[in-house]
Amino acid sequence: MEKRLDAKGRWRNRTVSFRASDEEWDLITSLVKISGLTKREYIMRKLTDREIVVQGNPRVYKALKDQMACILKELRRLERCGPENDELLITIQQVAITMNGMKGEDKNDG
Repeated sequence: MEKRLDAKGRWRNRTVSFRASDEEWDLITSLVKISGLTKREYIMRKLTDREIVVQGNPRVYKALKDQMACILKELRRLERCGPENDELLITIQQVAITMNGMKGEDKNDG
């Protein structure tokens, strides 16, 4: 396998890993999908406290649509939100922030 430099001419030869529960994995995967970033870029931005700016595209739109369908299904199932639903609340918050940002882009476009 050929080694490649990153955009700043650096070798990426260090590995960072951690264990996650199924619920944590699902949450990370959902947040990555609605960000439009790769999992690596998403985690790096979070770890380095950099802003995540979502660029709307068909893939992000589909991820948001799918996530909203899951959220609706889950909300219909729940009688009330409790501490066991923290992951759902985080996802709802991120989807709302993302969709609000995309709404702002629509105003500027037309």
